[in-house]
Amino acid sequence: MAALSFLDRRHTVAPPGYSRWLIPPAALAIHLCIGQVYATSVYKPSLVSYFKADLTAIGVIFSIAIVMLGLSAAAFGTWVDRVGPRKAMFAAACCWGTGFLVASLGIATKQLWLVYLGYGVIGGIGLGIGYISPVSTLMKWFPDRPGLATGMAIMGFGGGALVASPLSRELLSAFHAPNAAGAFPGSAVAKLFLTLGIAYFVVMMFGVFTVRVPAEGWAPAGFDASKLKAKPLQTTAQVSANNAIRTPQFWMLWVVLLCNVTAGIGILENAAPMIRDFFRSGTSTSVTLVEAAGFVGLLSIFNMAGRFVWSSTSDYLGRKRIYMLYLGVGMVLYALLAFTGSSATALFVLLCALIISFYGGGFATAPAYLRDLFGTYQVGAIHGRLLTAWSTAGVLGPLIVNRILDTRGEPGKLIAADYRPALLTMVGVLALGFVSNLLIRPVSQRWHEKSEHHFLDEPAASPAPAPAPSN
Repeated sequence: MAALSFLDRRHTVAPPGYSRWLIPPAALAIHLCIGQVYATSVYKPSLVSYFKADLTAIGVIFSIAIVMLGLSAAAFGTWVDRVGPRKAMFAAACCWGTGFLVASLGIATKQLWLVYLGYGVIGGIGLGIGYISPVSTLMKWFPDRPGLATGMAIMGFGGGALVASPLSRELLSAFHAPNAAGAFPGSAVAKLFLTLGIAYFVVMMFGVFTVRVPAEGWAPAGFDASKLKAKPLQTTAQVSANNAIRTPQFWMLWVVLLCNVTAGIGILENAAPMIRDFFRSGTSTSVTLVEAAGFVGLLSIFNMAGRFVWSSTSDYLGRKRIYMLYLGVGMVLYALLAFTGSSATALFVLLCALIISFYGGGFATAPAYLRDLFGTYQVGAIHGRLLTAWSTAGVLGPLIVNRILDTRGEPGKLIAADYRPALLTMVGVLALGFVSNLLIRPVSQRWHEKSEHHFLDEPAASPAPAPAPSN
């Protein structure tokens, strides 16, 4: 369609002198919106009450969305690399906004399957395409600092709940007052989904119109690709997406991401009820609904900060070492949370904050780890395939935690000890990831591309190579 020709890749090539520092805001516009998926715990109790369902049934909404994130990222990864970030971001905005509208209709008509279809399936497709669309573009703009680049791209996803959590709480309160248990009626949640769907689409369109790709042959001033050989596990060779998934390194990293995400996602998906349950005395709790929602926002800050700080640190420590930190120290933190987390609110918050910072850092470091192992050729497509680990974790994490909690008692009556079996299970999950990370070695030369032209799947950029802009 001629009206949508502005989405074509040839119209997104940056002109000479374009500053690469204008690209991160475009990525943040997408990731801050789709990062709302981390704020589901704010209205989760309301949906449990409204649909008269258990935690597992409502948790399936989140799980479907994460499953579709991984599947769509894997299925459309090569397409995103080929058509460019603008068209991919537009598709993500359409799916994400439509998903909210369909879910709103499902809540209004009390049809839970429509919520699964809307937020879970349609919205999940928008999650997957939107998640990977800015990542490979930013790594092309920042070949000298890939950890920083992926941190900037994915930081917004971790910070999505920082915006969505208080916004959702204020909107729900404006639509209707909560009941004595802190739950809102279905009509208020339906209006919330309708409002968010429209608002997120508008914000994501800002990213669509502002994103650019570097001209063919562009490189930042003073960048010397040969220096990459001096760092462990970094290669200047290139591996295709089809070959990457045939290497043991890909699947070892898949297990690493699976374990890191499975462990962290159980806390995020249950953050608001978890802090109330940890400090419950009998039938009363010292933590209010507002404080619980604030805790979700605080975790979002650490999720976001971890993605930027730890991923940037990996440029100096190396990806393998930083994952040893995520997984090894993470095991200690989960054990401390299980046995001492309920002794003081400050200690509970600190432990959860550190855990979530490692969780976020693991996501942001993964694309740079892939780039080190497989090069920049089709790294977006490889990243999309790796995110199937997230899909699997999106089922395992909530399923493990919610199933254990469902066997321990009714929602709203649980205490800290009821969470202990789930938390200790996560210690074992992290241990598996720690061992898998230790086994990762450089990719064999047999998988390297023979051609020196590394972007055969991309159409040639029309402008001539632009002079390197200032950093």
